[in-house]
Amino acid sequence: MRWWVAVAWIEQLIKEGGKAVDEVEVYFVEGTSVSADLKRKKLSLATISQDCGLGIRTIHKGRIGSSSTNDPGRWRECLAASVASGKLATPQEWDGLPGPVPLDMTPLSFDPSMEVEPDSAKKLLQAMLDGATKHTAEVTSGSATLSSMEVTLANSHGVRYSDRNTSVSVSLEAIHGQSTGYEFDQSWTLDRIDPENVGERATFFASESADGKDIPYGEYDVLLSPLAYAELLGNVFVPALSGRNVHAGRSRLATSLSERVADPMISMYDDPLLPGADGSVRWDAEGSPTRRIDFIRDGILCAFAYDLKTASRYGKKSTASAVRGGFGGSPAIGHHNFVVDGKRETVDDDRVVYVHNVVGAHTANPMSGEFSVELSNAFWVENGEFQEPIRSAMLSGNVFDLHHAISGLSPASRAIGSLILPSVKINKQRIIGK
Repeated sequence: MRWWVAVAWIEQLIKEGGKAVDEVEVYFVEGTSVSADLKRKKLSLATISQDCGLGIRTIHKGRIGSSSTNDPGRWRECLAASVASGKLATPQEWDGLPGPVPLDMTPLSFDPSMEVEPDSAKKLLQAMLDGATKHTAEVTSGSATLSSMEVTLANSHGVRYSDRNTSVSVSLEAIHGQSTGYEFDQSWTLDRIDPENVGERATFFASESADGKDIPYGEYDVLLSPLAYAELLGNVFVPALSGRNVHAGRSRLATSLSERVADPMISMYDDPLLPGADGSVRWDAEGSPTRRIDFIRDGILCAFAYDLKTASRYGKKSTASAVRGGFGGSPAIGHHNFVVDGKRETVDDDRVVYVHNVVGAHTANPMSGEFSVELSNAFWVENGEFQEPIRSAMLSGNVFDLHHAISGLSPASRAIGSLILPSVKINKQRIIGK
């Protein structure tokens, strides 16, 4: 039995759409998710939902239309809306949707044993609360979410791909006096989640930050945790690697191909085929087969990211970098598992300013790279041990420039959303204290 017998309406949709347009693409998502929230130490809300969504793109003479619905039974209306929106679109260069290729369809991030039910979420919350008792801080909120999804992509050129994935995430916030602490964890399987550690770390940062000391204005060697580094990298550096931003004049790296843009120890790449990574997938949101993309190799800029639309417009080839924010979102340039890598070593032997998180990275200038952020849960660290906490201060500089000042990457990396990052030691960064 062919896989699409169970969704025969997709075949009918593509057939009907083909009568009016050149190409049709169907993106269908269905699954189950459950979430539970804490308000202080009490369960405030637990929900379970059956998720379902349909997105349709139609292309005719270079005009791209789109529409979506959470009721697949109304696909005819959704198709008609997509065709109608395409008639209003500006025509553009378009090289066509991809055709099918043989792919291993074994899921890369799917745990069939995961029980997506309220009891599982409640157990995660309780484990975080157990960990939170190890420090004198008050839990203010927390959450646990589990999901199991199946994604189907089909188009009028014969693509019929399907993928399954699971995910679990937990987070906790705590307060002690005027100091707050936050921690989270994420994975595709419960076996790799440590909710007790999340509770312990959140309350540690809240309690130990309470008696922070002022730091004088000056330049310091700084150790950014993966969480803090992700804020700067994700808001400034990663967008500069988008082909759309490059050709629109919105990337500082636009003219730097084959030039050094980071310390030689630094490499950055997107690896969609990492087993067990949250963003792993064998085909992107448009059905292009994925592969590893080396953006920066040994400090040298080697590539930019493209989806089909941008590649067609500028005479490039898609790098299979299309992602969707959901079934209702059109494909856009993104990444799957964005990895920062290089030589690993101990980075906290010497006395450095450790920064667990930053506030305000979204205000950084994505073109120039200039930023000024508030330090959150900052400490002096030496010989791998937390020393004195640091009172509120600001870190300012340039995201692009600081990548030339990186002096070390920690042995371990951590997933922060779709980023997989080490802690990063950076020399002589400007801290605005007292």
